[in-house]
Amino acid sequence: MMDRAHLDVVIVNWNGGALLRACLASLAAVEEAAAVQVIVVDNASQDGSADDLPALPRPLRLIRNAENLGFGRACDQGAAAGDAPAILFLNPDTQVAPDALRVARDALMADPRTGIVGARLVDPDGRTARSCARAPTGLGLLGRTLALDRLGLVRPHFLVEWDHADDRAVGQVMGAFLMIRRDLFAVLDGFDPRFFVYWEDADLCTRARAAGFAVRHVAGAVAHHVGQGTTRQARARRLFYFLRSQILYAGKHHGRAAALALIAASFCAQVPLRLALALARRSPGEAAEVLRAAALLAAALPGLAGAGPSRRAP
Repeated sequence: MMDRAHLDVVIVNWNGGALLRACLASLAAVEEAAAVQVIVVDNASQDGSADDLPALPRPLRLIRNAENLGFGRACDQGAAAGDAPAILFLNPDTQVAPDALRVARDALMADPRTGIVGARLVDPDGRTARSCARAPTGLGLLGRTLALDRLGLVRPHFLVEWDHADDRAVGQVMGAFLMIRRDLFAVLDGFDPRFFVYWEDADLCTRARAAGFAVRHVAGAVAHHVGQGTTRQARARRLFYFLRSQILYAGKHHGRAAALALIAASFCAQVPLRLALALARRSPGEAAEVLRAAALLAAALPGLAGAGPSRRAP
């Protein structure tokens, strides 16, 4: 019988295609791969990407959902299937460097006050992505929804002014590579299932910091990341879920007034701006996707207007 894994890697797959297999191939080549438990949670993929998965040094665990439960709920499922002291939530559109998991885990466990670490993400062109973000404030969320960041009146969400070449504490690391202590994940009660996709990583990092733990970027842990590798398949729903989750985050951490302000800004600024850009590009298909996203958001308003803290709020 194998010894207990020292790291659980949870991958949520939804029609990941060849990306998932490339991700698993990179995990098979990591240092101490036999001590890494990989758990794939498949959210009702229709492309066969979860079938006949390649063998790993430690037998892979596969959880198949009959329907798409969303990213956060599937992550919670995967985490519950393991018992390693650290959990890495990893997107299927990533490929990790051979030493990435060891470097990240060493950084996580070196200081008991560190609760979450993220990796340096590299895009397909070899450039380091500005993937870490500042802690979202209510005014910052509103300003960016009004596109004031494009005018330089509000700071951008991501730390684009920093090259991500050194280790440092940040407000948020991206959920594409997010490693957390299992005991902290349990105290936080996992991801908030109200976030179907998007902003669930920001919410988890915010709650970790509120609980007294640091969120850190680890530059020496490198992962290649395609970005929107699977969500790009559903443009209207991608925009809908982004706006919806942003409103949920605002209501949960900044109050009902913030949620209402973001609802108004979404319909009065974000949707018209995106529609105008689509029309300027002479893309009626893109314009139709924006209008469809707006309709989905309007239908979801009864549950968003009263958005507030849940049992997962610290």
